[in-house]
Amino acid sequence: MDNHLARYYQLKETQKQVEEELTLLRSELLERYAEAGKAETDEYALSISYQERREYNDDKVYNALPDASLWRLMSRADTGKIASLLKLNVLQEQWLTGTYEVRKVPVVRVQKW
Repeated sequence: MDNHLARYYQLKETQKQVEEELTLLRSELLERYAEAGKAETDEYALSISYQERREYNDDKVYNALPDASLWRLMSRADTGKIASLLKLNVLQEQWLTGTYEVRKVPVVRVQKW
């Protein structure tokens, strides 16, 4: 049991270090190539694209809903839950107009040739 705990701890520490390094490299790539959108070397291809994501305001969503019982389905303005409720036609898109801000999030892809 001690071996499993020690190995788990060791792997979590390694994961933390890898994630920190990935974050640093990602930000450096975005600084250097954000405007170009693409870059290539002999072995690798970099592609930077932007996704639009909605950030909902809890108070605005709550006030926009026609029935307070709908809020209980969400409990907070979670983007995933709202998207699911929109697909199920529980919520309507026009109810949510003005309750969110659209934010562009960069997506970094690196492929090896």
